[in-house]
Amino acid sequence: ETEAKRLQDDALALQTAGASLLVLECVPSDLAAAITASLKIPVIGIGAGAACDGQVLVLYDMLGITPGKRPSFSKDFLQETGSIPAAIDAFVSAVKKGSFPAPEQSF
Repeated sequence: ETEAKRLQDDALALQTAGASLLVLECVPSDLAAAITASLKIPVIGIGAGAACDGQVLVLYDMLGITPGKRPSFSKDFLQETGSIPAAIDAFVSAVKKGSFPAPEQSF
């Protein structure tokens, strides 16, 4: 049994057990898309591709102020906008439009 198959089976088991949503972090985008399509509950991604039902990003990563190396799946929205409120609005807009995460912010 492959790791991908185990992850798909585990996701279904969590849904069957009563989970109301599932968060996938650093999961290959093709696998995340397959899991999202197979479940009735919402799937939230972080570094898992744009096919998830929603996206989450740690605020420090979204603003580009993470100490040390920034995660590869993040994007510095503050650099693009110049203010924290505008950065948050830009993140929300990009998720709704499907432009975030782009392939370079996915596994």
